[in-house]
Amino acid sequence: MREYLPLLIVGAIIGAFTLAFLAAYARIRKQKEAIGFDRNMPDGEIIRRLLVYAKPYWKEFGLILLMMLVTIAYDVVSPLIIGYIEELVKADFPMKSLYIAVAVYAGILIVSMVCTYFQSMILQKTGQKILSALRQDIFVHIESLSHEQLNNIPVGKLVTRVCNDTNAISQMFTNILVTMAKNVFVVVGVLAAMLALNFELTLMVLCFVPFVVLFTVIFRKFSRKVHRRVKDGTTDINTYLSENLSGIKITQIFNREDQKMREFLKKSDNLKKAKQSQIFVFSIFRPMVYMLYISSVMFLLYLGGKGYIENTVFLGQTLTSGTIVTFYMYISKFFNPIQTLAEQFNMLQSAFASAEKIFTILDMEPEVVDAPDAIELDEIKGEIEFRDVWFCYQPGEWVLKGVSFHVAPRQTVAFVGSTGSGKTTILSLICRNYDIQKGQILIDGIDIRRIKISSLRRHFGQMLQDVFLFSGDIRSNIVLREDSFTDAEIWQAVRYVNADSFINRLEKGLDEPVRERGNNFSAGQRQLLSFARTIIHKPEVMILDEATANIDTETEILIQDSLEKMKNIGTMLIVAHRLSTIQHADNIILLSHGQIVEQGNHQQLLHQKGRYYQLYTLQYHKQQLMNG
Repeated sequence: MREYLPLLIVGAIIGAFTLAFLAAYARIRKQKEAIGFDRNMPDGEIIRRLLVYAKPYWKEFGLILLMMLVTIAYDVVSPLIIGYIEELVKADFPMKSLYIAVAVYAGILIVSMVCTYFQSMILQKTGQKILSALRQDIFVHIESLSHEQLNNIPVGKLVTRVCNDTNAISQMFTNILVTMAKNVFVVVGVLAAMLALNFELTLMVLCFVPFVVLFTVIFRKFSRKVHRRVKDGTTDINTYLSENLSGIKITQIFNREDQKMREFLKKSDNLKKAKQSQIFVFSIFRPMVYMLYISSVMFLLYLGGKGYIENTVFLGQTLTSGTIVTFYMYISKFFNPIQTLAEQFNMLQSAFASAEKIFTILDMEPEVVDAPDAIELDEIKGEIEFRDVWFCYQPGEWVLKGVSFHVAPRQTVAFVGSTGSGKTTILSLICRNYDIQKGQILIDGIDIRRIKISSLRRHFGQMLQDVFLFSGDIRSNIVLREDSFTDAEIWQAVRYVNADSFINRLEKGLDEPVRERGNNFSAGQRQLLSFARTIIHKPEVMILDEATANIDTETEILIQDSLEKMKNIGTMLIVAHRLSTIQHADNIILLSHGQIVEQGNHQQLLHQKGRYYQLYTLQYHKQQLMNG
């Protein structure tokens, strides 16, 4: 009994650790709902949908599988060759036999290395193709969502879906799945080779497998928790950065840098703690599996060495030094894949969690879609009609209440009223950024819901108060990166809206760089570029939403001149607070609380001496005071 005392001590230590982990596992199961991945989509459904992206590359994956089997052959055969060499060198032997054994080992190693190289190259290229297809699908789908849907999703969350989550799925295709498959084959192959070589030592090694499985199950529970915390922390910090970097000027204006830094450090600290928890979990699991590996080696050397010295025979098999050396290598090749399988499985679960978040976005049905019988409009006259239109952003909170009006082709119509009266909403509804709840909106007598959205918007040109310019140059922001416009056409549009007055002064002209959001240009210059962008696409209907607000007097004169020219292009709809800018409109519609209270031209409304007259008088006297 004394001779087995070392084995009993090792067994007791393993048992103590097992009891401690079981206690931790029992505790964490009580919090299962709180610490799981909270996924609602089954793994099978996720795999089925992901395979759609992998299906076009089945030939590449088939070739990878063949190469993988070759590399597995090295893991299975190499210990046998080393064991053979061990038996060979114990006594006198012909050098030719040693050379042959070494050559075979080297040949298998070289073939395995070459296959591993090409396998990695093919995997990376294939994974990048899958990643590109997935990113393209989610980006295109995000573009199809309605304004309301996009308003309800933080930009940082969308960035995380397109970047971080797709990277996790790319890792699954390029690394996780192939590695898991290879490790499964290695474990099966090594186990088969061990059983064929020696039953007794194989059974000894298998005694440790239940502990490995138990530790792996417990590890999965803890790793799921920390994986989720890391992902949530990453999404949280991306969302925070996206919002606050966009609004950093407001932070500086109100001197809130210190507060924002504290908020950022808090979120960064949460992510750091999540990462530390992840490291801690792995720092426990890896040593535990390594302890089992070392314990199995100790058992091998103790039992195998004892059996070899005493010339023990078990089930008709004699233990030799070559057998012990071979088993020593097999034990390493047996435990490493098992440990890696556990880690890869949790990475797979993490990838599945990312996939579900992506599919959640992809499964969002766009609220504004084409009707089955929607038609294309090659051209429109520009006639617009609202018939008893009711609209609300939130149920029951009507923004428009039975609005009806008619705009004749090539007519200029202005909408005025206090903030929240529904002016901008009307312009958004005409472009079908939102769908109305009741009534009809007609373009050339056709309900806009019967027109394809892309076709409808192609005939509109929108100029907003907050002009958005993309990073690039002036040319790309005017043509929006279309290659169908020549420089002559671009300059024609630029001169038409008087934007040439400042572009000619720039060092690089149309090739002048545009920084993020166009912050190297003034508000008036950005507005003129917006006009040029609209004009060059030749819209039949132009929409100006406070396009002349917040600009200097000199630029306003240029813009007013541009507006006079643009009236000759087609129908024009204007929202303006400055009544002086819309005096020449054919029709002025005054809104209040979502209803039309007055309409007519400037002189007619002044003659009525109603609400418009009061607003105009108030603004006129205010301007006189400012000038006086």
